Amino acid sequence: MLDPRAQTLLKTLIERYIVEGQPVGSRTLSKYSGLELSPATIRNVMADLEELGYLEQPHTSAGRVPSDRGYRYYVDCLMQEKDVSPSEDELIRRAFERKVREIDTLVRETARILSDTTHLTSVVSGPQIEKATFKELRLVPLGGDKAILIYITDSGFIENQVLEMPVEVTMVELQRVSEVLNEQLKGQRVESLSRASIQALQRELSRYGALLDQALQFLELRMEPGDRHRLYLGGTTHMLSQPEFRDVDKLRSLLTLLEHEEIVAGVLEGGRQKDQWVNIQIGEEIQVRELSDCSVVSATYRVGDQVVGRMGVIGPKRMEYGRIVGVMHSITRRLTESMQRNR
Repeated sequence: MLDPRAQTLLKTLIERYIVEGQPVGSRTLSKYSGLELSPATIRNVMADLEELGYLEQPHTSAGRVPSDRGYRYYVDCLMQEKDVSPSEDELIRRAFERKVREIDTLVRETARILSDTTHLTSVVSGPQIEKATFKELRLVPLGGDKAILIYITDSGFIENQVLEMPVEVTMVELQRVSEVLNEQLKGQRVESLSRASIQALQRELSRYGALLDQALQFLELRMEPGDRHRLYLGGTTHMLSQPEFRDVDKLRSLLTLLEHEEIVAGVLEGGRQKDQWVNIQIGEEIQVRELSDCSVVSATYRVGDQVVGRMGVIGPKRMEYGRIVGVMHSITRRLTESMQRNR
């Protein structure tokens, strides 16, 4: 644990570096730290912090910059969450005040508002369907020999698929199939739906043949294990304004990475600790080469007591961590409230 003087100087240095983007020297620390220390004393403390691995000194500068370890100490021990401004709070409130039926629309809007308020690239994962609970299944005729199956979960997730419908199946029979499916499935989680349950449905609704087979095939696909990520990105162009990404090759590799949903989903989930609603990964901690110069701040959002998805921002390590955590706090609260209304 650093002593209070070293903590104050490290905190001041990191916060000045975040604002200015330039190595910070003893004169700047003397001006902004509030400590009555001589320049020589400040330089000695900075040298100690560098020796301990919290600071680095670029070869061409007399000032210092934070190391990954320095940022880690800052976010764990020194950072203070900042409340969003009244104008930002109003912007976030308006974004979520509408009653949105489609969960995809709500999550996409979350990605947009998160990138707009942080000026960073946002990533939001939709609710994991395999962990969701059945709320309702509907079979609706489309005319001719087609019907649409609409699948709704408790978290507001909606998915549909067009089915080939035998011409002899009437509207009444479609309703009957829907009723039986709902009776058998309501309240069950997709991941816990057993093959025995499906076989029981097949016996009860055997006379509906091809129509039932298609509906059950749709459900069985949702039982398949594996990564079925639903990710929404926002504000990828914000990277263009960051001086850390002026290197064209570095920017290209980062943008290419964002096209690989399975990797990005892993980053969003990575490094998470139990009972922490927010998680901050810095530099090499992310364990993805293309993100070694970045930080990722992510948080969970819920429906009731159930965690149904995550959101995060990706940006340079030189980001306003306290402000971003405050924005995340506001957005996760509004998103959770909106999803509760839509249940």
